[in-house]
Amino acid sequence: MESSTVKQWIKNPLCLDTYLLTWIEAFLFDRKAMNVTKEMLYFYRAHLNLFTKFCDTQLITKIDQIEPGSIRQYLIWLENKGHNPGGVNACYRALRAFLFWWEKEVEPEGWKNPIRKVKEPKIGLDPLEPVPLDTVKALIDVCPRDNFNGIRDKAIFMCLLDTGARASEFLNINLADINPYTGEILIRSRKGRKPRTVFIGQKTRKAIRRYLKLRNNNFPALWVTDEQTERLTYWGLKSM
Repeated sequence: MESSTVKQWIKNPLCLDTYLLTWIEAFLFDRKAMNVTKEMLYFYRAHLNLFTKFCDTQLITKIDQIEPGSIRQYLIWLENKGHNPGGVNACYRALRAFLFWWEKEVEPEGWKNPIRKVKEPKIGLDPLEPVPLDTVKALIDVCPRDNFNGIRDKAIFMCLLDTGARASEFLNINLADINPYTGEILIRSRKGRKPRTVFIGQKTRKAIRRYLKLRNNNFPALWVTDEQTERLTYWGLKSM
């Protein structure tokens, strides 16, 4: 379902220009109206912000100034800035989503979408090196044992190790989804796949039970912030 607010905004003749920054904000507004996750909204904003920085170096201010060559230059610019293949690919996908959205929303007469002529950058298929077990042990050992944050963080590290869940899936686990005695956890996938059940080991179950004893409320999320009033976010997890 498309955002009626954005549709009304587009009908305003004063808005029918092609200024890049204006339309990026409209795109983000539309994504928010479509109820995408906070993580996905941040993904679009962060990666499109990189594109606008590149456009500043090329004096590109309007969408109809973007050409296939501009996009290829952008991908090379990202590489030169130190972005790895996965990061370059993510930037391409964010830009592709924006340009296809603009094409559909505005239906510009005579405009040809430049992204159609630029192939998606390849991502290397080499497997990632696993984190050494000594490093994992050091991460767990550094968690304080005498306060809420340290006990929570230790339980989080151990649960991530046992479940192998994606960050977004992991953070969306609710208290009702886990049995801290049998170790059964329901993972509600955010990638269109069916929910699945995973199991955690004895040490992890013990760490989670200790963490839950310190919870002072029945907030539905399993992993909560320091104040125990909000669900822990992706960026909170990353900062750990």
